[in-house]
Amino acid sequence: MNLPILASEKAWWIFALLSAFFAALTTIFAKVGVEGVNSNLATAIRTVVILAIAWGIAWQGGQLSKLGAIAPKSWLFLILSGIATGLSWLCYFKALQIGNASLVAPIDKSGVVLVLILSALFLGESLSYQTVVGTALIVAGTLFLIKA
Repeated sequence: MNLPILASEKAWWIFALLSAFFAALTTIFAKVGVEGVNSNLATAIRTVVILAIAWGIAWQGGQLSKLGAIAPKSWLFLILSGIATGLSWLCYFKALQIGNASLVAPIDKSGVVLVLILSALFLGESLSYQTVVGTALIVAGTLFLIKA
């Protein structure tokens, strides 16, 4: 399936919306799935599934032959990203196991505030007035949700 919109430069927002949708499903499915299961074991199970899907897609797309062409800097940051992802998932599943999904998810998603700050500091991305106000609203909304 080769839809023109998915090949355009503006397709990022479609994938971002799909990411948000699947992240919401992840929270609901994980909350139910982690009941009565050690959160670390639950994360390991989830990781195996993700691993199989990601490598399957890379294999089917013919990308495995390009492993050797990846620059050392990219390897380093992909590995660091993997470590951060793993730690995030372990903490997320533990939080879901002992807390309400409706409270855990907003705090987890408030990580977007850190992304905005870190992207400005380390990637040189601009912080516009809208970005600063939007970030403040995210923080306020998160605090409102968890104090309700």
